[in-house]
Amino acid sequence: MISKWLFSLGVMLEASSWSSLWVDLPPGQAFVLYVIAHGMASGMLCAGVWMLLPARYRQPMPWSPLFLFSLVFFIPVVGALGVACVIFPALYWPRPREQQAWQALGIPKLPFRSQPLHSPMFRDGGLQDVLRHAPDPDLRLSALLSTRRMPGRDAIPILKLALADPSDDVRLLAYSMLDKQENDINQRIQADLKQLPFAKPPARAALHATLARWYWELAYLGLAQGSVLEHVLNQAREHAEQGLRAGEGGELHLLAGRIALEMDALDSALTHLDAAEQAGIDASLLIPFHAEIAFRAGHYAQIPSLLAALPADLLRRPPFADLARCWL
Repeated sequence: MISKWLFSLGVMLEASSWSSLWVDLPPGQAFVLYVIAHGMASGMLCAGVWMLLPARYRQPMPWSPLFLFSLVFFIPVVGALGVACVIFPALYWPRPREQQAWQALGIPKLPFRSQPLHSPMFRDGGLQDVLRHAPDPDLRLSALLSTRRMPGRDAIPILKLALADPSDDVRLLAYSMLDKQENDINQRIQADLKQLPFAKPPARAALHATLARWYWELAYLGLAQGSVLEHVLNQAREHAEQGLRAGEGGELHLLAGRIALEMDALDSALTHLDAAEQAGIDASLLIPFHAEIAFRAGHYAQIPSLLAALPADLLRRPPFADLARCWL
């Protein structure tokens, strides 16, 4: 609204400036009066038109308004009419913009080597090859996230491999996933240890068996190493023996045998496996551990007969398929 008033006043002043040339005054005074009125009219016309312009045409300052003022001031009458004839049709009757049916894009660079057609997570090398060789950190992150659907024993080596990744994001994710698994097990161990002093004899045996399983889980998953692994195995063995003395049996004998086998106590492992078989554990579940004891003890002649006793369908699945090709 202000721009319209400024433009109207400017037109009126421009008209009055021309009328000053015909008043009964000396030529010098008449010219000065004309210049003053014409200058004020040019300033108002310039301000009114400039305020109507789109924002991108108002810059740069002060050259944009000075350009309009120069057109109107230094070209009397024609300048004002020319500005009005150019500006107002463009503002109120703009040319319709055609819809652009295409988008200009730069020519992409050719890759320096062929791109894989399939996700690298499903290549022959598996997730470990992705972590070792994939150049894109996002692919390595995807490989780590895929381990959440894997058994813990298979996922832990992959997560440990990622701890040496050059990308900070990959290392932090691997560390957080390892730390979460270890913290979950430790929290369960601490919760069971707090209940142990107040548990009655039947519940105490079950708690010892549970603690033995959780300690064994730390060792089995590879979350403990060195002296910590030795401590974890000793704790698992101690709780397993206390659970057996308190009346637990069956699967706890099998667990105690696996703990003893991990600690290279072959005689103790064989004793526990025999006790597990007497307690009703399926013999096919015990044969792989008997074969491992025979291998460690150097009784290689016993291994083929032990593996032959396994069910045929089990021998066709890993890891027993490779063992069967080697020993049978």
